[in-house]
Amino acid sequence: MSLMIRAGGAILAAVMAVGSALPVSLSASSPAAAGEKVTVTHWGQLMYGAPYAVAIEKGFYKELGLDIDGVLTSRGGGTTMRNVMASDLPYGEVALPAAIAAANQGIDLAIVHTGVGTAGEILWVTPNASPIKSIADLAGKKVAFTSPKSVTEMLLIMVTDKHRIKVDGVAAGGIGQGVTLMQQGGVVATPIMDPVWARFEDKLKPVFWTKDELPAIVQTVGVTTRAFAKDNPDKLRKLIAARRKAVAFIYANPEEAAAIVATAYDLDKAVARRAVERLVALRYWSDGAFDQAAMDNMAKGLQIVGEISGPVDWSKLVDGSFL
Repeated sequence: MSLMIRAGGAILAAVMAVGSALPVSLSASSPAAAGEKVTVTHWGQLMYGAPYAVAIEKGFYKELGLDIDGVLTSRGGGTTMRNVMASDLPYGEVALPAAIAAANQGIDLAIVHTGVGTAGEILWVTPNASPIKSIADLAGKKVAFTSPKSVTEMLLIMVTDKHRIKVDGVAAGGIGQGVTLMQQGGVVATPIMDPVWARFEDKLKPVFWTKDELPAIVQTVGVTTRAFAKDNPDKLRKLIAARRKAVAFIYANPEEAAAIVATAYDLDKAVARRAVERLVALRYWSDGAFDQAAMDNMAKGLQIVGEISGPVDWSKLVDGSFL
């Protein structure tokens, strides 16, 4: 769900400000800083990384004797997975589909915790002046998703199938591109999510929220190599524990957490606050515990879009012993 875009109006210019840069470190220290860095998909763009920003800023890693001072990232998918495997610290949070794909390619990895246990924050929007008011109004219309076999294509299919309507799905190329296409009249609705939605909720209106239509679907998971898990079990437990403490902090202190995310992501503080408050209400960030039903829901969706051919044997991938 890349946020790379082409400029096209006030909304898109602001989306570019959120999604065009990829910060590689939260640390304000020099590039030669000796601390280790975790890898997090879409850091600085989407909200998966909030617990890591909080864990670094509040010193939760240091409390456990870990020297984590920054975050490495990519625009998601297999790139993030490869970055984790190649890193000096082969641990990070990646999209569950990327972890499944890597395992199917023979990479010896372990899923060691849940990251984000819902796709409920994703919604489809339309311009305020649009006559589109509900899912039923989308029937027969052109509706955007980000890219073929993406989570947004999967969700769009699942929701429209639920309502027994057919839409003409259009691969826009990303969140920003979808908004551009909608502004140009190429589609009537497009997907969006926080923190981008928090910037434009007064300019666009929801058609439907995934949270209102589908059960929980795990989006991201913590992964590592089997070799790292075997050789560094205590360190892995501490990495997971620091993130878990940060998640609890976000839920207990959303305003302070939002200020930390605003700094880490270079967001307007009010935008970060709206995004964090909405995601706190959704219980967006998992404390790490596994929900196999929600993981199965992702696997079912991946089968719908042809990304995998059958159910996933989680016993070969999931290792909950480090939680």
